[in-house]
Amino acid sequence: MKREPAVAGQFYHAEADRLARQVAEYVNDRAPKEHVKAALCPHAGFIYSGAVAGAVYSTMRFPDTFVLIGPNHTGLGSRISLMAEGQWEIPTGVFSIDERLSARIIQNTGLVERDATAHMFEHSLEVQLPFIAHFSKDVKIVPIAVMSASLDELKTIGEGIATSINEVGYPVVIVASSDMSHYVSDTTAKQKDRMAINKILDLDPDGLYSVIRGENISMCGYMPAVVMLTAAKALGAKEARLVKYSTSAEVSGDYDHVVGYAGIIVK
Repeated sequence: MKREPAVAGQFYHAEADRLARQVAEYVNDRAPKEHVKAALCPHAGFIYSGAVAGAVYSTMRFPDTFVLIGPNHTGLGSRISLMAEGQWEIPTGVFSIDERLSARIIQNTGLVERDATAHMFEHSLEVQLPFIAHFSKDVKIVPIAVMSASLDELKTIGEGIATSINEVGYPVVIVASSDMSHYVSDTTAKQKDRMAINKILDLDPDGLYSVIRGENISMCGYMPAVVMLTAAKALGAKEARLVKYSTSAEVSGDYDHVVGYAGIIVK
């Protein structure tokens, strides 16, 4: 089956030429490219988070496949849902799902279920694709949506993804899709987001899980980030770097109710 765009015209331009120009405003084609194992990338409307997302994708040497892990905002489908076959379409390209890697992840985790329903209207992974398409339309994707899971389950999934990547043997990058603090003051967002960012930079999935829950940080994709960090460490990651951070106040001018956006690479 082909998964058609759900948020074109809302989060980004729906016309191919306008979308291509929109993405071009946020990327740097001349940026030095790095080999990365994983990344954290935001998923808001491009006017707000596009500069952060563009900076992340501009730094990467592209793999054969992206494993895209995002939160389930819609409540549809299974707790941990992987669309294991077919294609995803956006105005500027069509991406095939990596069925080989998808099958191994389902087998090696024991927790991820084949489920396309969760992905039909979910924006957190779709909005990654226009940035990926700018640099390559040949890469494949593995889309995973996380609705709920314990820390142990998240780490089991991360370890299973790492095992699966090792088994297929070709280059894969894991992207956790997440915005940071939601609808707090700019000052509060920056303070709380720094706590979470520091745990990611320390490659500490347990610490990230604990600080999010202990400090009531409204980071919507912290569970995907825990999975990503666990997998990256199992794949030999040694360091992480904050590429860019911003809040919606920089665009909206509203410093009382902001959303934070962090772009981080793990290598």
